[in-house]
Amino acid sequence: MRRDNLTWESEFVLLGLSSDRHTQAGLSVLFGAAYVLTLLGNGLVLLLIGLDARLHLPMYFFLCNLSVVDIGYTSSGVPQMLVHFLLEKKTISFTRCGTQLFFSLALGGTEFLLLAAMAYDRYVAVCDPLRYMAVMSPRCCAGLAAVSWLVGLGNSVVETVVTMRLPTCGHHVLNHVACETLALVRLACVDITLNQVIILASSVVVLLVPCCLVSLSYTYIVAAILRIRSTGGRRKAFGTCASHLAVVSMSYGMALVTYMQPHSTASAQQDKVVTLFYAVMTPMLNPLIYSLRNNEMKAALSRVLMRSSESKL
Repeated sequence: MRRDNLTWESEFVLLGLSSDRHTQAGLSVLFGAAYVLTLLGNGLVLLLIGLDARLHLPMYFFLCNLSVVDIGYTSSGVPQMLVHFLLEKKTISFTRCGTQLFFSLALGGTEFLLLAAMAYDRYVAVCDPLRYMAVMSPRCCAGLAAVSWLVGLGNSVVETVVTMRLPTCGHHVLNHVACETLALVRLACVDITLNQVIILASSVVVLLVPCCLVSLSYTYIVAAILRIRSTGGRRKAFGTCASHLAVVSMSYGMALVTYMQPHSTASAQQDKVVTLFYAVMTPMLNPLIYSLRNNEMKAALSRVLMRSSESKL
């Protein structure tokens, strides 16, 4: 069989979620609304933290980074999905496919690492509050954020290059909603052992290790909270970490099941659900969870609205 390598002029055909036009129209409206909410919610978080000096703290510095990642991540794939829902033939060029894969991997990996950095921030805040500002100095926060971004980008470069170089022997139909690693690897007509090793190694670096660090941090946090004698103190400490723990649980769970088993026979439908969860649901829910469960964010919004009202008088 002749091995046709993909060229810059090649294109993939995406099967998407459904071939029924009415279903696709409904999904377009649903995901379009979710995308708008994602942009508005994360944009509001960035605006509040930028305008309110009381939020210029380590926790909100990481939250800013998380919002930037969420906006970039959802924008790397959702607009294309919305357009494809309205088209009968869903195609994407080789160049756009590789670009989409790069940004989704880079921003997804960065988010997992940022969540680990945020868990460390909460660990210091609960377990060593007297030295919190000294430990979580601007230099430390910038370093943790920089490592998260650099590791995410580096991992994406390696995984994108080895994935996009796979020959497909003329098979260009992707049973997916976007250009995603596992879907692209399935098209390969050569031995994919190297790709499977890289996927597994990547999962260890950006998923398993951060997940273990988060688990360790929260083990210490829970132990410290349980030592607090007053019920009110325990409730306040749990409330401080609850929103972050909710986001962490959502973010790591499905990814670990999917990407830590590159040899598994997980269905393409399952891969689509996982991709949509991270592209649509997580970026939309992150600002809602942090805003609705965070009194400081609510207070900041009130102050910004009050200043805005006063300036119009």
